[in-house]
Amino acid sequence: MSATMFLSPSMLSKPSNFPKTNNPTNQQTNPKSNSIPTPNKNHEFNPNPLNSATKTAPWMKTPLVLEPNQVIDFTKPKNKKKSPDNNKDEKTLTQKVSGGRGKHAMKKILYSIDNLEQETQELEDTHKHMEFDLSLGKLGDDKDGRNRKWFGRKLPWVREERMVFRRMKKEKTVTVADLSLDEGLLERLRCEARKMRNWVTVKKAGVNEGVVEQIRVIWDSDELAMVKFDVPLCRNMDRAREIVEIKTGGLVIWSKKDTLVVYRGCNYNDYKHVTGTIYQTVGGHDDKEETMPVQGSLFEREADRLLDGLGPRFIDWWMPKPLPVDADLLPEVVPGYKPPSRLYPLSGRSKLTDTELTHLRKQAYHLPTHFVLGRNRKLQGLAAAILKLWEKCPIAKIAVKWGIPNTSNEQMASELKLLTGGVLLLRNKFYIILYRGKDFLPPDVADLVTNREMEIKSFQLQEETARANTVETFDYLDQPSSDCSTVGTLKEFQTIQSEHEGFKAGISEAEIQVEAEKLKLEKEIRIQERKYLILKMKINKASKELAKLNSAWEPVEPNEDREIITSEERECLRKMGLKMDSTLVLGRRGVFDGVIEGLHQHWKHREIVKVVTMQRVFSRILYTAQCLEAESGGVLVSIEKIKLGYAIIMYRGKNYKRPSKLSRNLLTKREALQKSLEMQRIGSLNFFANMRQQAIYELKCKLDALKYTDMAENKLTS
Repeated sequence: MSATMFLSPSMLSKPSNFPKTNNPTNQQTNPKSNSIPTPNKNHEFNPNPLNSATKTAPWMKTPLVLEPNQVIDFTKPKNKKKSPDNNKDEKTLTQKVSGGRGKHAMKKILYSIDNLEQETQELEDTHKHMEFDLSLGKLGDDKDGRNRKWFGRKLPWVREERMVFRRMKKEKTVTVADLSLDEGLLERLRCEARKMRNWVTVKKAGVNEGVVEQIRVIWDSDELAMVKFDVPLCRNMDRAREIVEIKTGGLVIWSKKDTLVVYRGCNYNDYKHVTGTIYQTVGGHDDKEETMPVQGSLFEREADRLLDGLGPRFIDWWMPKPLPVDADLLPEVVPGYKPPSRLYPLSGRSKLTDTELTHLRKQAYHLPTHFVLGRNRKLQGLAAAILKLWEKCPIAKIAVKWGIPNTSNEQMASELKLLTGGVLLLRNKFYIILYRGKDFLPPDVADLVTNREMEIKSFQLQEETARANTVETFDYLDQPSSDCSTVGTLKEFQTIQSEHEGFKAGISEAEIQVEAEKLKLEKEIRIQERKYLILKMKINKASKELAKLNSAWEPVEPNEDREIITSEERECLRKMGLKMDSTLVLGRRGVFDGVIEGLHQHWKHREIVKVVTMQRVFSRILYTAQCLEAESGGVLVSIEKIKLGYAIIMYRGKNYKRPSKLSRNLLTKREALQKSLEMQRIGSLNFFANMRQQAIYELKCKLDALKYTDMAENKLTS
């Protein structure tokens, strides 16, 4: 705008628009005066001369010189007019503050409030009598005529003090290396440890002799050895550090995640042949074991007291202390071992209920591990230790060792259950938990019970002999001695035995076995028939429930006037459907009202739907596809085998229109799940019913064969 200026002809016609030039000398002496320069033929025309008031456009031939008052200024003023001082006090609280909503803006607001309080004496007086808060007041509470709706509200930077319990950091454990080595040496060793890239791997079996030997081979050439741990020791690195220091005799000077760096020590060459026996004295087979000093919490001390005397401890234990007993070091065979005696009152129930079983499992979760086992057979020593433990604790918790091949927790549990007679609470690949049972008797109590039973039997024999003596001494004159009652005496038993002696002699042992086998088969047949009858009753009940659900479902008949697509269109739609990522998955409920709603929801955005079903039988898949086609009104394109199962590709049609209301003839989501469960129940019950029927048929065949052989033998003997 400032570079170009257009003048009207009226402005150029008036002579007053140009300055007067009466004195020619003034033009030469005063170069700054406003005058019209004379054209000079020797010089070219400059469109923007230095003495021009404004710059002219490049297409103008002659310069344009104007007076300063005739030049129009099109630029905006840089300095805005300041507001009067009267409105300054009114806008201090309402004007914008730079800085957004941060702390800087809040400080500016506080600063403006402080200045306002200093300028006005009224606000100082009110501040003495009332607290300046910004809160919403009650309506009509404006006695002084002022707006008090903001008084009583908390400022946004004012926060209530709350008690916050922050997470306590784990205290750094002071290692043996920190106490025994110098700071300079320890810092140098740690710097070297950070640069190490070769390590010895500790597998699931723990720090065994092979790992210790590899560490010593490294120590022969270097003073540091790096050890990397696998599960389960990597979960408890404090325990891993203790095991490494005990078995190798070195000092752990640096640790990171699942890696430890072990220092061989300053005097390694002097006693390197002695360090190999450090860890063997702790878990040896000798009866006189070195008791470790009692340290740790009350829980550890009580657990150690419970496990004392049961056997050597397992040094490679990967969990926190106390150390359990190593069951592999216990004797395989104990001479004279017998299962414990068991006795329970007749009025009680020795079998555990579900509530008691759950309670015992929860109780066993908090108990320490008592034994660690790594072999499957020959567990009499462990069984004897478990019986000794059961005198103090009703539950025995046994852990299965890691990294030992061919271990079977099922075989371990069955062997221990047979030897101890306990109740198996839990068995998995990590733990075996045994309960002593309600009828368990400690050895001392069992000895008292057996002694008492022997005393009672001796008293019964004494009473019997005394009774026989009194019967012989007293002889009644009015009754012969043969009429004396012998009920409940030894003589009655002897007479019964003598009477049936001839009967027993007439029957052979083979016939007795055959008769016993017949009775056993007949009893088994009755048991199987009863179970088969129960299964039939359950099948009938489930069939009734399924019939009720089927009656609530009214399937739509397929429309005969459906849309037809050509083979080319079908092939194109099939390829498009197979490339689609969005799918509609059919679960165990099958086709219900939610599936049809999902179909229409897909058709709202695209014309093809890929329905994925996990069914395996192709006839059921075809039935599902036909049902979807009939219920939705679409066109079935194809059924394709994919990685997840089968894909049913449905086309919505060329004249598709979303229905305003969906038909409610199908089952709901809950009813469809109930139908699926009933169908699954009927299938499983039919399977077991067929098994019972087959077992009954086989038992009847065996019984007929026994009867036929018995009849043939009778004919031969007769």
